[in-house]
Amino acid sequence: MAYDDLHEFVGRLEDEDELVRVEHEVDPVLEIAEITDRVSRRQRRHNKALFFENPVGSEHPVLINSMGSMERMELALEVDELDDVADRIREILEFRPPDMGGLVGAVKNWGEVKEGIDLLREFRRYPPNKVKKKKAACKEVVDDDPDLNEYPILKCWPEDGGRFITLPLVVSEGPEGKRNVGVYRMQVYDERRTGMHWQMHKHGAKQYRDGDEEGMEVAVAVGSDPATVYSGTAPLPFDIDELLLAGFLREEGVPLVKCETVDLRVPANAEMVLEGRVLPEKRPEGPFGDHTGYYTPVEEFPVFEVDCITRREDPIYHTTIVGKPPQEDAYMGKATERIFLPLIQTQFDEIVDINLPIEGVFHNLAIVSIDKQYPGHARKVIMGMLSLGMLSLTKNVIVVDEDVDVHDNKEVTWAVTSRMDPARDVEIIERAPLDHLEHAAPIKAFGGKMGVDATRPWPEEGFERTWPEEIEMTDDVQERVDEVWSELGFAEDDGDYGDGEDGDD
Repeated sequence: MAYDDLHEFVGRLEDEDELVRVEHEVDPVLEIAEITDRVSRRQRRHNKALFFENPVGSEHPVLINSMGSMERMELALEVDELDDVADRIREILEFRPPDMGGLVGAVKNWGEVKEGIDLLREFRRYPPNKVKKKKAACKEVVDDDPDLNEYPILKCWPEDGGRFITLPLVVSEGPEGKRNVGVYRMQVYDERRTGMHWQMHKHGAKQYRDGDEEGMEVAVAVGSDPATVYSGTAPLPFDIDELLLAGFLREEGVPLVKCETVDLRVPANAEMVLEGRVLPEKRPEGPFGDHTGYYTPVEEFPVFEVDCITRREDPIYHTTIVGKPPQEDAYMGKATERIFLPLIQTQFDEIVDINLPIEGVFHNLAIVSIDKQYPGHARKVIMGMLSLGMLSLTKNVIVVDEDVDVHDNKEVTWAVTSRMDPARDVEIIERAPLDHLEHAAPIKAFGGKMGVDATRPWPEEGFERTWPEEIEMTDDVQERVDEVWSELGFAEDDGDYGDGEDGDD
């Protein structure tokens, strides 16, 4: 059952002992970020969502770190494991309509026919649905004279250029009429103006470039049910509506309501909505302490002018911080890794699994395991990954054999150092597009990439030696030792070394 709104999600977090209410008065300028950063780096049982009830200078509470662990990410999407979402996607992708062959065939294959009918009925629940303004919680208060200073917008790091809205759902439509929902940070310049950090590769930036000289209408929803918030971060193809993904994750459509001053619809369950226009003018934005762990330097971005704010009577200001990983965005990124794996596999069915390490901030490293079938197969996957959607901005790709667990750093390191020859197996691409936030690039968003083939080399790939056998104990010896293990006096363990459970703080 989908969460009705952010308030219901907060209640679920509290019920699951995943939320701490902070009654002490805390300043949104730096102090909330420092507290959150410390909490997010603690052991799992002490890493909680935080609800600041008394932020300095505002009557509205702050929710942060709400999806800042795998457990809370699973609660947000209402699944036992993130792979459960991927399994649902696989079922859809693998479904094939039965060859009914008329009425007799339909009766004969009724089980498959019914599966198709049920699937179609399920699809009907996913698209957004329109609701009237009187039923929309985000319309309880309409403010035609808005002042952003009334809200507890965070300044996260000492050298930040100001306060930033960091978890906004920015809703826009380009000249072609396609809706886009993206999460783009917004630096607050004054009571009615912010920046709009549309990086060059993002769909919002494309719509802005394709628009007219007068700018573009935009609505910004702050705070919604967690599946809808997550969907705004998802790297979807341009033709797929993020709110359709949200409906799929919620298993029911997102309720949308028409804005007051712009011709757009926004989630009716939002905590607050900023309505206005992204102007043709630009101004300096930043610096900003980013998810790369470094400050993104000052750069010019479009200006967003707020004409109206609608909100609940008791809105929660939903926000996040980014910085040296891991932070909350790391777990949203891990959700994307798992959810989008089946879609990647539709393009490359040889891919077994993928890991976008948190420390690689999701665009600096991808580790991929494959079922290797022919010479040069790993290189084919490297080139394919570097041309696929937002993965095309990845800086480094490592390909390993299917027997390597891509999520186990020890296995990956062993495979890379034992199966890869630097002169033979490293592919350097000198001039290619990179992420806008790639600091090492000699030119902004343009520079080198590296692909590493860490699969076992084949004779057809120029390997003339015999590959050695991997060391493994025989099954019968393992079974005999298993039978007497409890009598030998050794403590039980998980078979791992060096990475045991953390001690108490």
